[in-house]
Amino acid sequence: MWQDARALNATANGLIAAVVLACIASGVWWVSQRPMFTLKTVRVESMYDMELKRVSELTVRAGVVGKIKGNFFTTNLEQVRTAFESVPWVRRATVRREWPDQLIVSVEEHEPLGTWGEDGRLLSVKGDVFTANLAEADEDHPLPQFEGPDGSEKEVLARFSELRSWFAPAKLVPEALSLSSRYAWTVRLDNGMQVALGREKDHTTLRNRVQRLVGIYPQLAARVQGIESIDMRYPNGLALAAAGLKFPKDGSKPVKAGAKLITTTTKKTSKH
Repeated sequence: MWQDARALNATANGLIAAVVLACIASGVWWVSQRPMFTLKTVRVESMYDMELKRVSELTVRAGVVGKIKGNFFTTNLEQVRTAFESVPWVRRATVRREWPDQLIVSVEEHEPLGTWGEDGRLLSVKGDVFTANLAEADEDHPLPQFEGPDGSEKEVLARFSELRSWFAPAKLVPEALSLSSRYAWTVRLDNGMQVALGREKDHTTLRNRVQRLVGIYPQLAARVQGIESIDMRYPNGLALAAAGLKFPKDGSKPVKAGAKLITTTTKKTSKH
């Protein structure tokens, strides 16, 4: 080997290259640790250039900045993103570096649509369930109430949107929607009336039942006072419970307060 000039030159060149790389790496590390690269600013901004309504930049920075480790070069952006997304009202965050000592955090807020379940959680307009201060969520108006099995959030959200349009001709507004563990639907309206819609046989089941109720509702409202609940699971009619009923104009016998009234077009009244 010692007589092989090429081998000696190659070895020497390799050692020199290794030393140079080590020196460069040490130099880069030394420079990266200079005080000028200490993070001095963490700026929080809206992801879509919209005003942040519930995410306070001051509060977010106070709660998260202490969790950020490292400097401009060494801080882990993924860890910073995770820390910001753990803040209430933050749906999504992205983080980028800005030379020489800043982090820019873009935040997307949750937009609440209603409450979810009975444990104080919220449902967003995008179907996400999250935890935040309820007092901040309904400061403008009371929120609709939603309930359903785990994983049904987006289905409940989509059905609520449809129900609002289906009930609109009767000037009724859904205020609560529940999907049971057996996947039966119940909706409460803004007049306090609760409507049992049952399970879906196909994609038209609920719509047909709502349209049937909307069609007959003006007559019911005129004849019956204080309707508490209506059961639309009958194929050719409905059942209702009311605190009191008016005397019909045709002189027929009134129904006692609190009784159920079955209205059908045929004798068949079995439920589905």
